[in-house]
Amino acid sequence: MKKLFISSIISTCLIFPSFADNVKIGIILGFTGPIESLAPVMAKSAELAISEVNKSGIFMDGKTKITAVRADSTCVDAAAATAAAERLITSDKVNAIMGADCSGVTTAVLQNVAMPNGIVMISPSATSPALSTLPDNGLFFRTSPSDARQGEVVAEMLTEKGFKSAAMTHTNNDYGKGLADSIKRNFESKGGKITIVAAHEDGKGDYSAEVAALAQASGDILIVAGYLDQGGKGIIQTSLDIGAFDKFFLPDGMIGDALPKAIGSDLNGSIGSVPGTDSPGASKYSDLAKANGFKSGPYGPESYDGAALIMLAMEASKSTNSNVFKKHVMDVANAPGVKIYPGELSKAIKLIKEGKAIDYVGATDLEFVGSGESSGSFAEILIDNGKVNKVGYR
Repeated sequence: MKKLFISSIISTCLIFPSFADNVKIGIILGFTGPIESLAPVMAKSAELAISEVNKSGIFMDGKTKITAVRADSTCVDAAAATAAAERLITSDKVNAIMGADCSGVTTAVLQNVAMPNGIVMISPSATSPALSTLPDNGLFFRTSPSDARQGEVVAEMLTEKGFKSAAMTHTNNDYGKGLADSIKRNFESKGGKITIVAAHEDGKGDYSAEVAALAQASGDILIVAGYLDQGGKGIIQTSLDIGAFDKFFLPDGMIGDALPKAIGSDLNGSIGSVPGTDSPGASKYSDLAKANGFKSGPYGPESYDGAALIMLAMEASKSTNSNVFKKHVMDVANAPGVKIYPGELSKAIKLIKEGKAIDYVGATDLEFVGSGESSGSFAEILIDNGKVNKVGYR
């Protein structure tokens, strides 16, 4: 009987190969808070890349399974985001983090959790220019461009469309301040005038005082550098209710299907910007998302790319240790090498195993600059017929 039992165990092991490692990737996004309508698609996009690699059966010689572990950054509460990230590392034992999302909580998680624990973070949407020079021990990357670039795009669009002046309000955090500074600097360098720059807080029930100050300063258009599910939405609705402004510029944090749905037809004609590209990879990602039951949305492509880069860097380094594979993130992201698009992660792993270089173009036409951030393409947005429409690219 004992011999039979041992024989059974050996037979089972031959049929079902054991995993040498169980890799976990934390996905920390604002599932609650001012961008909560965007987080589900971002998470699904990262999980789509993870599922693609698992299905290939060849990651780390087929002996490693990758699991996604979600956590809530809230987008705005640094203490809550830090606590969530600590749980990912100490309790869930994640090997890397895809996230965080908003710039303030990303900075807090990087400084207080990722760096002390030596964990790689790839953010899909933290865009504050301050993150470009923040010490990170080579652990931080972002697949979205800095708001230093978005400020240039906003200024170009406003100038080309004939706006001479603009009032501007921004959410009172690192993201809002950095973006507002960039827009003001770039617009005024082109001869435009920012009549006022005023911060607003998220989560308020009444924005009449803020809108009154903006209206008094006047401007051809109101730039709302906020969040679509809270303060930014409140500023726009109040502006429309009291007739203060009827033309709005919506930077990336304001772009999403939830806003025109909430505001209605009065938002039609508003313009905006969001990271995006019309590259072949963008189309391939969109088709993949559709085939897996969800629609592409803001920062979904960047989330897919973030998760993909983590896994490809692990494969290239033959290690799931952040302090080892961090040195390979730039290598797999940039030329030279065979171009890799969404849906081709298995191909990428095979090439890496063969000792060949890859250039991960991904869903966003990705090219890292500096210490590891996207050089950046932006889509021009027009709200029309209650929908977010991409009408051009820069």
